[in-house]
Amino acid sequence: MSAPLRLVIFDVDGTLVDSQAVIVACMEVAFETVGLPVPERHDILGGVGLSLHVLMPALAPSATDAQHEALADAYKGAFMSNRTRVGTAASSPLYPGALECLHGLHSVPEILLGVATGKSKRGLDKLLAAFDLAPLFVTQQVADFHPSKPHPAMILAALEETGVDPSQAIMVGDTSFDMDMAASAGVRSVGVTWGYHGRDRLGAATRTVDGFADLPSVLNEMWEERA
Repeated sequence: MSAPLRLVIFDVDGTLVDSQAVIVACMEVAFETVGLPVPERHDILGGVGLSLHVLMPALAPSATDAQHEALADAYKGAFMSNRTRVGTAASSPLYPGALECLHGLHSVPEILLGVATGKSKRGLDKLLAAFDLAPLFVTQQVADFHPSKPHPAMILAALEETGVDPSQAIMVGDTSFDMDMAASAGVRSVGVTWGYHGRDRLGAATRTVDGFADLPSVLNEMWEERA
């Protein structure tokens, strides 16, 4: 009897790529451009994964709607300028072991890979192109077309696109937003401990891993539990 079709949905920033330096730098530029106090690094990284229209009010609760929009525009401009100057691969490098893990999972016929990210489609396309990752992901869900995490829309869309049963889908991410999104969508989750939320904020995760080398075996154990 063949194994059922399975789906692993990856977050991007803090899970696949280490973009914290460029995120913090560009956020500093955005706030300085708009003339508002720059948030603490901890607060900036704590909000990674949220869409900009949700993140900016959280970082600047006293600012006006117009200022929030200006912050988002300034951040996107700074991010694009940085990417043009140093290149996508340099500004957002893959975490150690990420590439090998992705290719290993992709080589298994019944495993499909997807992405659910707060990035824009343009930003995700640039990143995937930089590492030649686009062919690996059969479903790509981005902030342009969905409510911000932890709303379950991204995962629900990925399930619909792939036809995978929720019991066979697993979300992999580094933030509580990813874990809560998975729970809301009725799928299990793996929290990675190398990202932007500490282990203490990953309590909703079904399992946690400390390195990409551990992820395939944990995924297999989770699927075997539902066999």
